[in-house]
Amino acid sequence: MERTIKFFITFLFVLFISQIAAQADDLLLSTLITPQNINFNICTRTYTLSPEKLFYMAIASANANRFTVEEIQSKTGYILFNAVNKQYLASVVKVDSTHSMLKITPVNNNYFFQPGVVLNFFRYIDLYGATPIVELPKT
Repeated sequence: MERTIKFFITFLFVLFISQIAAQADDLLLSTLITPQNINFNICTRTYTLSPEKLFYMAIASANANRFTVEEIQSKTGYILFNAVNKQYLASVVKVDSTHSMLKITPVNNNYFFQPGVVLNFFRYIDLYGATPIVELPKT
């Protein structure tokens, strides 16, 4: 009998902890996909990458996040893409010889959008920015 009570209490405890974890994930996910006023500082980030590498990483990030790329201008370093029925402009700017900045802004300057668009864009570059760029062999 005592063993059954311990098993039942353990089962309830595990069920309670899993329910709390599920609710915490829902809160985190809902804040990423719920439109809200975004601070401009969230939309800019400085990297210790060359502007060329950051530009290529920005293109790869847009592709990995399945955003629709509408226009790429490599000379000036900007990418015009569409995400969640809204247009964004990703601009790469050289800060100094070792740093460059990526700025992602909505085209219509309305900063009421889902923060997950910008944060997922930056997250990809944070994860894969240290990998070297290699040239693919021609076939």
